[in-house]
Amino acid sequence: MDSVEWGEFRLGDLFEINPTKYYKLKNEAIISQNGTVPLISNSSTDNGVMGFSNLKANNVGNTITCSDTTLGAETMYYQENDFIGYSHIQHLVPKFKPFNKTIASVIISASRVSTSKKYDYGNKFNREAMNKTTIQLPIKNGEINFSFMEKFIAELEAERIAELEAYLMATNLKNYTLTQEEQRVLNDFEKGCFEFQEFNLEKLFSKSTRGRRLKSSDRISGTLPFVTAGETNDGISAYIGNEVNVFSKNTITIDMFGSAKYRNYKYGGDDHVAIVHTENLPKLASIFVTTAIHKSSYAGQFDYSRNFYATDADELNISLLSTNNTPNYQLMETFISAIQKLVIKDVVLYADKKIATSKEVVYDK
Repeated sequence: MDSVEWGEFRLGDLFEINPTKYYKLKNEAIISQNGTVPLISNSSTDNGVMGFSNLKANNVGNTITCSDTTLGAETMYYQENDFIGYSHIQHLVPKFKPFNKTIASVIISASRVSTSKKYDYGNKFNREAMNKTTIQLPIKNGEINFSFMEKFIAELEAERIAELEAYLMATNLKNYTLTQEEQRVLNDFEKGCFEFQEFNLEKLFSKSTRGRRLKSSDRISGTLPFVTAGETNDGISAYIGNEVNVFSKNTITIDMFGSAKYRNYKYGGDDHVAIVHTENLPKLASIFVTTAIHKSSYAGQFDYSRNFYATDADELNISLLSTNNTPNYQLMETFISAIQKLVIKDVVLYADKKIATSKEVVYDK
């Protein structure tokens, strides 16, 4: 990368930037459950896709969209397919060729770097600002070096996919073939043959434990994950070297908002975290229990004014698969194993396909 020559380009010189075309209808009149045309909104997730519609697309794909109400290019996304626009979404149509997802990803990354911390609520990243934004791109002989961009991204992708492949192999997740028992359990679930029953959490796993407060200023850098409330990084706010209570792996945490998470590693926790002691359960059964807890505790009844504590965990009732009025943990294991294989199958097939494609791109260039 040090030997790469860089040039500066204005987005307005690279793209025609205009508001997207949109239907002046309410969202429910546009979005359909069986729709196939993406509706691109101001969302900062899911590539900006709010939902899908059966209405005709009114904007061409192989282009870029970006909300003009944000603080930078964080809502800038590549749109592969034709789509339906939305109010305050700008459409960036390239003036140059070639243009594809790989080249778009480089331009989007460069735009996000260029606009970071430059805009605020009083100074939005609107169409005028987009046109004036300058980004750095690799060049050769004074022209954008598209071939370098495509090869560089292909190599990065190949590296990440190889890491995914290694992880799948190490964790034995490459095997996505359902056993006869797993298929039977899935069939029974589809037919509604499962029996669910409510159980009290304390009666199942004894009293829950509460973590202890450790102020940020008192934390010593180390290797032990320290769990606090929140969804970012699964609630891990720091890695510490302090002497604290260390909780066992294969346990469950519930934060102050009632959000439950499975922990397959040793960790510390602050006083806004309750620990449910599922150490003696098989891993996949613990994951099932985590989902059951989350469904019961994370239903909007806990917030900043009413925190979830360990005493709330002890009073919590959860719905589990049962047989003869007893939790059937073996059935839970089999069910989660089957679901895991259904999910991982697409990941494995995607990884295999991308590895093959990446090798072709890398070695052909």
